[in-house]
Amino acid sequence: MSKTVAYELDLTQLPALTAVQRDELDALARRPDSETDTSDIPPLSEDFWKNAVRNPLYRPVKQATTVRVDSDVLLWLKSQGKGYQTRINAILRDAMLRALQSKG
Repeated sequence: MSKTVAYELDLTQLPALTAVQRDELDALARRPDSETDTSDIPPLSEDFWKNAVRNPLYRPVKQATTVRVDSDVLLWLKSQGKGYQTRINAILRDAMLRALQSKG
């Protein structure tokens, strides 16, 4: 027999906070970060970040924009087949990441 207890929670209809819970949250919000004890959290070393990977489910939000591009550049992008806007984004993302790495 399993001792696991499962609950279903409807996140669209959460119960209201009690007055005590609201008071606790307000007290935490007013508390400065300097009063938080983080001594039990080890610092992250460079080795940690070398092995870190981006969340595979991460999807940046796309935003519509208008960009003026030289006609020969646009023809070159379109000549590679469908998805030229995706290619533009990939080229710009690569340039952005290289610029961020050179700063860090």
